[in-house]
Amino acid sequence: MLFNSYVFICLFLPLTVVLFHLLRRRGLERGSILLLTLASLTFYGWWSAQYLLLLIPLMLIDFVIASRMVRLRRQKRTGIKLLLILGVCINLGALGYYKYANFFVDNANTLFNTELFLATIVLPIGISFFTFQKIAFLIDVYYGKVERFNLLDYSLFVTFFPQLIAGPIVHHSEMMPQFSKLGRIEAGYIALGLTIFSIGLAKKVLLADSAAAYASPQFDAAAAGASLDLLAAWSGALAYTVQLYFDFSAYSDMAMGIGLLFGIRLPLNFASPYKANSIIDFWRRWHMTLSRFLRDYLYIPLGGNRKGRGRRFINLFLTMLLGGIWHGAGWTFAIWGALHGVYLIINHGWRELRRRLGLSVEAHSFWGRKLAQLITFLAVVVAWVFFRAADVDSAMGILSAMAGNNGIAAPASLAQYAPELPVSHSPVDSGMGLLVAGALLLLAWLAPNTQQLTAYAGPEGACGSGEAEPVSARLGWNSSRGWAFYAAVLLTISFMLMSRVSEFIYFQF
Repeated sequence: MLFNSYVFICLFLPLTVVLFHLLRRRGLERGSILLLTLASLTFYGWWSAQYLLLLIPLMLIDFVIASRMVRLRRQKRTGIKLLLILGVCINLGALGYYKYANFFVDNANTLFNTELFLATIVLPIGISFFTFQKIAFLIDVYYGKVERFNLLDYSLFVTFFPQLIAGPIVHHSEMMPQFSKLGRIEAGYIALGLTIFSIGLAKKVLLADSAAAYASPQFDAAAAGASLDLLAAWSGALAYTVQLYFDFSAYSDMAMGIGLLFGIRLPLNFASPYKANSIIDFWRRWHMTLSRFLRDYLYIPLGGNRKGRGRRFINLFLTMLLGGIWHGAGWTFAIWGALHGVYLIINHGWRELRRRLGLSVEAHSFWGRKLAQLITFLAVVVAWVFFRAADVDSAMGILSAMAGNNGIAAPASLAQYAPELPVSHSPVDSGMGLLVAGALLLLAWLAPNTQQLTAYAGPEGACGSGEAEPVSARLGWNSSRGWAFYAAVLLTISFMLMSRVSEFIYFQF
């Protein structure tokens, strides 16, 4: 079941919201939490009931292990660390089998010239996300940061359907307290939730899917062995860059909006990353909850920046490499993560050099900031080519074409204006692709984001909480008829154009 599907918008979501609020009106608070848990399991099982045979047992095993760890800590007995290792190994073992087993078998066959066979394993939706959530919970129980919890709240923490499939990767400290403190849900929450959901749906249907029409054919052609020209390669790369941006932004908005319908604030996960002035800044804005997990549960345990410059750079590289592999079982994802690791090393090294020279770490002039933003953006685009490409060879082919090694050809729409150039044979018009990508980039760079428009803030202490600079009161959201009309128009137009349901990109991870 997709957020951008008729069955979700017309049946599942309204039915769940109505039943939830009916239970709360009758004073059945715990019943409403149980309803949300059952609805979340239904949402997950809609893809395939077999997925529940993995999610539910793993969730119950983790609950038993965590409960036992708390009991041993209270009794001051040993064995807590062994339980933590057991829990982490079970979770990573399940993730490794379902996500990486085929990848390792294929590479072993290539490397050692063997013929190992493993039936194709279907990747359970969202396994990467809920695995990280459960591991973080077990680690915090081990360190005594969690002392009290119950099965119902824990189950909803793991399965809450707005964030179950593609994040944000929520933390127990920002979610479980909300479950026990849910009071009367004001109408303003509902109005804001519907507005943010409508904005997100419009981003997906009107913007992301429009860009996909120019990105996918170019990458598919490269995967099939076609040689793209300069403009075709750049149009494909830039179209995918904006497709991914608005696709992920759309999902993040829709998840936040749905959460508000139940009085629950999800953490921010997306904050205009293409406005970043550095790669460090980019990772403070892109997939913010993944960055938090990698920092708190991988980078810092590896030693962080506490063991010298060399070790710090190694830790940065390993963290981003593993972050890339987390996204998918393929060398393209590993290279994407490694590239960002190198980017971060260069960024930190540059900042350290400027400090030693007595210079400011950040550029203060207008043009200095714009240059930093452009360099950051181009580095991100290069990495996205590996992220999207079917394999390393096609990624290298696209990058080679972007460097001009395949020459330049005139798009069909512009051929009459450049008769001296050969006509491009790219699968879609690269001129239109560049135009669409350029328009969407201007929107990403110049327009306020959803947090700024609506003054949305995540739960206290969560990622990006309270950091967004709201727009002027004249432009900002309020529970007025005007905003209700705008939201209704966006929802109606998006609903009418949902003829072809397309998955969110991050669903595959």
